[in-house]
Amino acid sequence: MNLPDDEIRRRQRSRALVMALILGALVILFYAISIAKMA
Repeated sequence: MNLPDDEIRRRQRSRALVMALILGALVILFYAISIAKMA
């Protein structure tokens, strides 16, 4: 299966975006938990 370069690049970009969103959500989650524990 031979994909054009721009297709591969597009998939990599979308995967990177999903990973960034998941990491951001985890950071926000840990932040919220730490605040809840302090309160």
